[in-house]
Amino acid sequence: MKSKLTNILGAIFLLGIGVFLGRSFFSVPQEVTIPIPSTIKYRNAGTSADTLQVAAAREFNGQIIEVKDGESIQAAVSQANPGDLIRVYPGTYSENVYIDKDDISLQGIVIDGKWPTLDGKKEINDAFLYSGNGILIENFKIINYKGNGIMGQAGNNFVIRNNWIIDTGVYGIFPQYGKNGLIEHNVLSIIADAAIYVGMCDNVDVRHNEVFDSVAGIEIENSRHCLVENNYVHDNTGGLLAFITPGLPIKTTFDVIFRNNFVVNNNHENFGAPGSTVAGIPPGTGILIMAADDVIVENNIITGNNNAGITIVDLANGDPKANDPSAEGNPDRVIILDNIMFDNGKDPTGELKAIMLTQLDSKGPDIFAYGGGTGSTIRDKNKYRTFGLDDYGIPPITDTEEIQTMMTPSPVPARSVSKEQLGELTYYGVCAGCHSFGNRLIGPPTEIIQAIYHGNPQGIVNYINKPLNVREDYPEMPPQDYLPEEAKLAVAEYILSLKK
Repeated sequence: MKSKLTNILGAIFLLGIGVFLGRSFFSVPQEVTIPIPSTIKYRNAGTSADTLQVAAAREFNGQIIEVKDGESIQAAVSQANPGDLIRVYPGTYSENVYIDKDDISLQGIVIDGKWPTLDGKKEINDAFLYSGNGILIENFKIINYKGNGIMGQAGNNFVIRNNWIIDTGVYGIFPQYGKNGLIEHNVLSIIADAAIYVGMCDNVDVRHNEVFDSVAGIEIENSRHCLVENNYVHDNTGGLLAFITPGLPIKTTFDVIFRNNFVVNNNHENFGAPGSTVAGIPPGTGILIMAADDVIVENNIITGNNNAGITIVDLANGDPKANDPSAEGNPDRVIILDNIMFDNGKDPTGELKAIMLTQLDSKGPDIFAYGGGTGSTIRDKNKYRTFGLDDYGIPPITDTEEIQTMMTPSPVPARSVSKEQLGELTYYGVCAGCHSFGNRLIGPPTEIIQAIYHGNPQGIVNYINKPLNVREDYPEMPPQDYLPEEAKLAVAEYILSLKK
């Protein structure tokens, strides 16, 4: 039974969001323009000025295409041109929507509490897949998919907001290999890997979301320049995560801020795919920082997480089965500023429990650091119950209030892909979220694929078009037959050419 404290914290969080924004958490859309403040402070904006003017707010400038119950969203996308807005009215739409054009906006219309609902019926893999740049997806209810609610494949300048995503398989919202994105005001639950998974991305803000009843709440993986702020993350196995997954083509995670989040009661049983990275997350993990550098944890309420409030660990201890010598596995220059932490560590498990028993203590700490890493600091160690912070110094900063966003001050260019780069981009944007070298993700490691299809790229193409689930220890791969034929062959050849 949830404590009164949890309910109070949740109410305060949602009330605060509503008061701050002057709107309800879910509201019927009235305008198409994406609101961006005219004056905003950036991190890594490529200029010495602290305050920059946004070059131009993104505005709707095309035609409106309406989709009513019984019609097809994909048919509207096929009809649309860059700059068009597709408005989808309440009804049930059981389809996969693939957006391979730039500057397409998809906007659900919520009327009298009725949502446009994409229902995968546990038969369809993905609700939305986008590879275009400048994509907006907002105000949809997405349920019962096998793979992903919303997945981005190498699309830049994306906005994903005000969506309600329930039980969509592996990931809820999953931008992969994209730059300059905003994920806000979404509610996600019952996701078997990460509810919000920012993979191999740059310059992404994740704000004002609620995630619960999932394995990982919000995960920043092999990504850089990310702000995770004002989220309510509760009742997952692990709440907030910033880490490196070995074997992926992007080898680093750095410059991440976890700020002003509610990280509460993340004690859910781990139901991740056996052998996957997230399957190793202990229940009761509030915040996990594994091998990520330059992570700042500030002004969060972290409470009721039974293993530990914040865990900071290197790859050798956090994911010992991983094998990627090209990935530097230590968490360096982590900064812990002021946070409110209490009632954590009531029931530690596994290695943490054993370590604490050596200290004649049966409880887990608020902050647990174990393994390598240099240059990390904490503002006031005496405020928390800690383990492993003996070499932590005093931070060079007291707060991050000068940083209001990690997004770029203007849209970044669309990716320009030559024929020679097509295989690499397709691998980064489509394949690497499930396949890596020397490490098990959702699908078999890349070296196993190479062994099966050695000298046979067409065999990979055939499998992409019509996968067969021949391995009981891995979930069924969805068909990727929407990809252009040249991209399928190019990525097959690229996979076979890869070396560790």
